[in-house]
Amino acid sequence: MDLDALRHGNFSELGEAITDWEEMTKKLATLKEDAQKNLKAKADRANWAGVNAKVSREFIDKTALEFADAHTQADSITNILKDTRGELIGYRTQLIEAIAQGEKKNLTVADTGHGTFAVMGNTRPDWNSDPSGKTGATSQKDVDDVRDEIQRILGKATESDTSAAKALRLLVDQTKYGFSDSHYKDRDTAADAVEAAEKLAKMAKHPDKMSAKDIAEFNRYLEKYHNDALFSERFAKGLGGKGTLQFWTDMVNAHAGARGSELESMKELQRNLSMTLATASFSDSDDMKAWKSDLLKEMNTSFRSESKDPFQSPVGALGSQVLSSLMRQGEFDTEFLDDYRTKLFKQDKGAGESNTDALWVKGYDHIDLIFGDGNGRDPLDGLFDALSHNPEAATHAFESKSDLDHMLGTTRYTDRGESLGHALESAVTGVTDGDTTSAAPPHSAAQVKIMSNIMQAVADPKGGADLVTKGLGESFGDMAAAYMPEISQALSGPNSEPAFLTNSDVPDAFKGKHVPDVVRFLSATSADSAGRAGIIFGESIYTGSLLESHLSNPSLFHGSREHVLQDIGRNAGIIEGIVGHSVADGQVKDAIDGETDYNSALKDKGDAAKSWVSIAFSGLELPAEYGGKIMGSVVGGTAGAVANGAVDRLIEAQQMHGARDQGLYTSAKDLYAMRDSVNQQTQWSAEDALARHHVNLPKDDTDDVIRNAVNQGWDASSEYLSNTKERP
Repeated sequence: MDLDALRHGNFSELGEAITDWEEMTKKLATLKEDAQKNLKAKADRANWAGVNAKVSREFIDKTALEFADAHTQADSITNILKDTRGELIGYRTQLIEAIAQGEKKNLTVADTGHGTFAVMGNTRPDWNSDPSGKTGATSQKDVDDVRDEIQRILGKATESDTSAAKALRLLVDQTKYGFSDSHYKDRDTAADAVEAAEKLAKMAKHPDKMSAKDIAEFNRYLEKYHNDALFSERFAKGLGGKGTLQFWTDMVNAHAGARGSELESMKELQRNLSMTLATASFSDSDDMKAWKSDLLKEMNTSFRSESKDPFQSPVGALGSQVLSSLMRQGEFDTEFLDDYRTKLFKQDKGAGESNTDALWVKGYDHIDLIFGDGNGRDPLDGLFDALSHNPEAATHAFESKSDLDHMLGTTRYTDRGESLGHALESAVTGVTDGDTTSAAPPHSAAQVKIMSNIMQAVADPKGGADLVTKGLGESFGDMAAAYMPEISQALSGPNSEPAFLTNSDVPDAFKGKHVPDVVRFLSATSADSAGRAGIIFGESIYTGSLLESHLSNPSLFHGSREHVLQDIGRNAGIIEGIVGHSVADGQVKDAIDGETDYNSALKDKGDAAKSWVSIAFSGLELPAEYGGKIMGSVVGGTAGAVANGAVDRLIEAQQMHGARDQGLYTSAKDLYAMRDSVNQQTQWSAEDALARHHVNLPKDDTDDVIRNAVNQGWDASSEYLSNTKERP
């Protein structure tokens, strides 16, 4: 920065620009709030159908997010500009003071252009005189001190100006269309992130020279900044696409066989690096487009460490294997996942279901790209983990029935079943794996179709039920729980919408010809302890939510309360009867070792099921004709108290009154004990709802209605099974 530019700088125009940005930020804050509370909220409550269900709702959701991002970006720009202006004014004051101090020592400071300046001693005697009349001589030390101070001030001012410009350019360039969601409170915050990224990128160029101390420092920076968009982009750009894959190949080789603290450090590095790259993938700048393109170009490149270690694998790891091993954590950009998944699926399908393991695993026996569980040889494993963290990309991945059937089929020959299950859960529920806070969105037509195809695959008489034993059972149970509204409508038949409330875009998708698939899917999933627990928790939560809604608001169902209680009770009996009869038929003898395994699964699943009350059913918003606003206020507003009570009883295995000292669902062997359990659980939920909402219905009459309805449903469930499959 030129000396005179700072000394005579007029920052009033910058101040006016900042004022404009502040006003813009305030207006965007209002628009953001309006978009969330009005635009998006109304869209979520609307009863979309056809093209609108997919296109309009998605467009409105993204528009609301854009308003939020626009506000975030405007606030960041305002903060950076305001902070930079304040710093430059401060440096201008320091510069003027330094020049004044030089003048007191008979020194003149002159701007010599192009960022240079000169400090000179005065030559006329009258300029050198002081009040005592003595002529002062300027020492070289005085010249050097003034020069150094001015150089320091100009250097800091230049750093402030250039780092602000760099941060602003990076911020704006991150998205080709729309706005960045990166937020910075001041210039220093943004500049520090960029500086840290450039430092780490340089370190990563020479992984063989990184000591344990260096890796610890590397981890500290990644832990601090992995969600920071500017840091992540600058770091990824510094490595380059091919360089990113080579860096991890070298690190894996250098720390092969890590144990103890070294192993924990490398686990942390892999996690933080994955999350950093995930954040970087969202940037649409030209540099990051090139980075993503380079990664995809290197999918079939063989990467070997440049280390001279004699123990390194003679077979290089494929680029796709390296990349997927760095995708197990964090949410990657949808478009990038779509592109990567398309290429990887094509290769996997080309090998056929039975040969996919030979394609990725055999021949790579010495490769281990993951610190901890797994080895990273199957790149689909890492891809499925990435999809499980991005529901939109997961839905895209399995919209093709051909792709879905292939991936399910490969689980018979690979170990990818569990990770595939998590990806499928994300695809059909719209909830990120492990997220226990976000409300589940209404099931879209695409999601419902995928769920239908999954049930059809499991229901296939030619070995479909075997999929449950390939690491997918627990996920199938979770999916069944999430789709209890649609499943309930299917089993109840036509015109059951008023009783079995849902906000699904296609609530009747499983009715008619799909009912046998539903029944066989529930039956097969019961063979897995955790899968069966998921079904029972899902049914209990949904039943509790329905009872609370209908008993607190009679307008939801245009008929007598007795009828709606009968519908709900019968449905509970059918669903859990299908599970119970499947157990009694002996189909789960090998999967459930007596009662111990199942009781343990029920307890473990309970912790996750508690979150289902809030993320799956508490956000339920329904069409106006089914009391949408009221339902939203009841189930969401009262925190699903009845459903929570049902979960607590299942977890605690509360004793049944008057029963043979058996807790709820504690027996996997006694068919009638299971029937009594679901009966008692449903009656207790009804009692909770009546008490909470002060509904004056005779307890004995209510219990009798529910008991008879559950028993009828239980008996009917046996017929459902007999009509859809061969039984012993």
